[in-house]
Amino acid sequence: MSRYRTAGRFLLLCAVWGTAFMATDVGLADLPAVPFAAVRFDVAAALLFAAVLVSGVDVRPRTRDDYVYVLVGGALIIGAHHAFLFAGQQYVTGGVAAVLLGLVPVVTPALIRLVSTDEEFTSATALGVALGFVGVVIIADPDPANLADSVLGVALVLASALAFAVAAVVTHSRSPSMPFLSTQAWMMAVGAIVLHAAVLVLPGQSFAAATWTPSALGALAYLSAVAGVGGFLLYFTLLDDLGPIEMSFIEYVIPVFAALAGWLVLGQEVTPATVAGFVFILAGFVAAKWRALRRPS
Repeated sequence: MSRYRTAGRFLLLCAVWGTAFMATDVGLADLPAVPFAAVRFDVAAALLFAAVLVSGVDVRPRTRDDYVYVLVGGALIIGAHHAFLFAGQQYVTGGVAAVLLGLVPVVTPALIRLVSTDEEFTSATALGVALGFVGVVIIADPDPANLADSVLGVALVLASALAFAVAAVVTHSRSPSMPFLSTQAWMMAVGAIVLHAAVLVLPGQSFAAATWTPSALGALAYLSAVAGVGGFLLYFTLLDDLGPIEMSFIEYVIPVFAALAGWLVLGQEVTPATVAGFVFILAGFVAAKWRALRRPS
């Protein structure tokens, strides 16, 4: 029964985070990308700090690892990752963006090897990275009539994946002393600050250009409370149960829900190039993680 419960929670998280791509597409119809992301994490941080106060857990960073984890995670995983992702989804659908983010568990081992000897860079890792980037090229599938937008959209989402992977490399050996709830609250607050700073310096990203329609507010509420707070809490609960290898498979189930939600709600088509690219990225993950996947649990 416990196994079925865990599988159910895993699929629930995939559904929540997969449909978040569709909600982002809905919000981007009325809101500039970076202000949209900034307000999303304003709300999420406020909700998490309220939960911290209610629970009574320690909220203060104390150690060097606390500060590194919060600052790097907030600036890159929350700030840069979502700025690039939301900007990229102005040009590509949520389904395509979800598939491209499957590169995160493929390239992370390669990046770790650049700064640490803990992760062995094998021929399988190299093959995995190569297959992953073949998938990116296939998904890009530049349309001559719309070349600049299609390439720019893929490049921005790829940058968001790399920002996430770099943050994972920097924080993977850190052990924050704060409770998980406090760590996430601070990370989202730092990310919101980074996103607000980006609003000030990036052209065309003013709050004045936002139109707060009911659909935009609904998308914001879903992304902040359900996909943001609820999704992250569920993710880290599952991470304790399943471990990092099994949890990394989430990147290959999320695109299914993202594509299905985009098709059902927004009428977005899933192209053959997206499907083929997904297969290459999944093959890259299996190649890069082959030893770990074969290891007895």
